[in-house]
Amino acid sequence: MFFVNIPIALVSLVLAARSVPETRERSARRPDLAGAALLTAALVAIVYPLLEGRSLGWPAWTWLLLAAGLVTLGVLGFVEERRHRPRVAPLLRTRLFRIPAFTAGLGVQLAFAAGVQGFFLIFTIWVQGGQHYSPLRAGLTAIAFSAGSFALAPIAVPMALRFGRRVLVAGAVLMAAGIAAVDFGAHHVGTGTNPWPLVPGLVIAGAGLALLVIPLVNVVLAAAPAQAAGGASGLFSTAQQVGGAVGIAAIGTVFFGYLGNHSLAASFTHAAPYAAGAFLVCAALSLVLPKTAVADDHD
Repeated sequence: MFFVNIPIALVSLVLAARSVPETRERSARRPDLAGAALLTAALVAIVYPLLEGRSLGWPAWTWLLLAAGLVTLGVLGFVEERRHRPRVAPLLRTRLFRIPAFTAGLGVQLAFAAGVQGFFLIFTIWVQGGQHYSPLRAGLTAIAFSAGSFALAPIAVPMALRFGRRVLVAGAVLMAAGIAAVDFGAHHVGTGTNPWPLVPGLVIAGAGLALLVIPLVNVVLAAAPAQAAGGASGLFSTAQQVGGAVGIAAIGTVFFGYLGNHSLAASFTHAAPYAAGAFLVCAALSLVLPKTAVADDHD
């Protein structure tokens, strides 16, 4: 199914080459290719053991590889902080980490990705393997989550502009409450394919996602310098990928570890609270964010 992306990417490249005007910045600095390669290697060294360690039985080399990736990230950050190269664009804007609100926002993104990806991993396995949903029925059930998100998406940013970080806190709490409601509904879904006990919780969690994620970057921009917005965006994307890997590894380990002596339903209800806990971490970290958000035309 991943090959679906290839023709889309090729068409996009052709259309971009024909329709996007050329722009060049005379003072632009060249990218740090060596640093980018080192960063990629470090992230692979961190993410690969997290994703594959459980299925391999966590051999010693997975822990060594994980430690090597973390050390490499630390060394790269130290080098970027100390070495100034006027003609090379900085790969990691380490000074952003000195801003408490930005660091907290990065933590929110990481915890959110861990919670949502870990939850949907165990949810999908349970409804298809334990409840015997077809892939289509499982996908249609998950639409309830998207429906909740779509319902509040149009008002998420206006609310954040008015109420600031309180909107993100409310969104994180709603996500935790929604997961708890799904966990409760799982005890009443029975052995058939009736998904309705799960729907209210999915809708609530989806609504929380809209309030938490959509205005997150907007709120954090109130703390990050405008000239560092591109670097901040890259760090946010990286936090999302790493957080997802951590969530899949951690929540998946709890789920599959419990599955050895219990049913899929029991394993799901045992592991789901860990996803809810990740969203409560988001709520706590959101309290460190700026009290107010910034408008889209902030500069």
